Amino acid sequence: MGKNVRFVFTFADAGKSTIGGQIMSLTGMVDKRTLEKYEREAREKSRESWYLSWALDTNQEERDKGKTVEVGRAYFETDKKHFTILDAPGHKSFVPNMIGGAAQADVAVLVISARKGEFETGFDRGGQTREHAMLAKTAGVKHLIVLVNKMDDPTVNWDENRYNECRDKILPYLKKLGFNPAKDLTFMPCSGLTGQGIREPIDQGVCPWYSGQAFIPFIDELPSLNRKTDGPFIMPIVDKYKDMGTVVMGKVESGCAKKGQNLLVMPNRTQVSVDQLWSDDDEVTAVGPGENVKIKLKGIEEEDVSPGFVLCDASNPIKIGKIFDAQVVILEHKSIICAGYSAVMHIHCAAEEITVK
Repeated sequence: MGKNVRFVFTFADAGKSTIGGQIMSLTGMVDKRTLEKYEREAREKSRESWYLSWALDTNQEERDKGKTVEVGRAYFETDKKHFTILDAPGHKSFVPNMIGGAAQADVAVLVISARKGEFETGFDRGGQTREHAMLAKTAGVKHLIVLVNKMDDPTVNWDENRYNECRDKILPYLKKLGFNPAKDLTFMPCSGLTGQGIREPIDQGVCPWYSGQAFIPFIDELPSLNRKTDGPFIMPIVDKYKDMGTVVMGKVESGCAKKGQNLLVMPNRTQVSVDQLWSDDDEVTAVGPGENVKIKLKGIEEEDVSPGFVLCDASNPIKIGKIFDAQVVILEHKSIICAGYSAVMHIHCAAEEITVK
């Protein structure tokens, strides 16, 4: 089963958590009773339209504010593939959390709202939509799906002109970032709230002009990704916690690891051994590339691990360096960039201060 991991990005209120909840409801990953409970609780807070997003926004703060802060995780299966949904925060103040998530994704889903006024706010200079598309590209995401959401809104009413307007405004920008419209880009209309265009094709009576595939069948057909199974084991650490030992989380980038294996935590060269492994919350005996995993380690304290460290093969560890050559793309900038210029570099899940030599 090809394991694909994806990331749903959005601008605040474009409805990505609702789409995530809808996918889980349509694929039967959340049962009807749980959803009815969410719906009741949401109604009590007079937030009826948010109940689907609660399947992913599980903490109280997120539900009260209606904003995703952390990266929500969930998974669903189709007949062919196993998908992990990483629901990233769209809000400006949580961009570092979002980058950490984008670095774990294979396919990015950019959710934009077709509702009058909402798309424009997200896309104008300083809006979040541009920034998110750029972060997806720089994080190395290969395929981008743009979901034009809220097509059922009274201001839109499945209007083809509005859909084309949203698409034509964002397309030149995505091309400038380096996405190829023929190969790496797909646009689709949908409604997260009613579920149209998510699993079943959109009703021709509602929207006669779109005859393309729905979202889930489309991602099911995407070609499998090439995984380096035979390379040395590499896993950047996204997060860590203490639970009768030290547990680290991340996505395996190359190679395999099994129970009892000796590994190294870089850059401190701490020798550790694998005590237990989980892939998508199921305990397993071995993990391979592309999987989102949790690994319990022996031989290291939780406070000696930081997000951004890398767990790797003991006989073939990754290289560490202080000075490197970088290729930099400058999109918008206010001051002059020259020697001595300092910035923060986000690389997989590490954020490090750097200076230009």
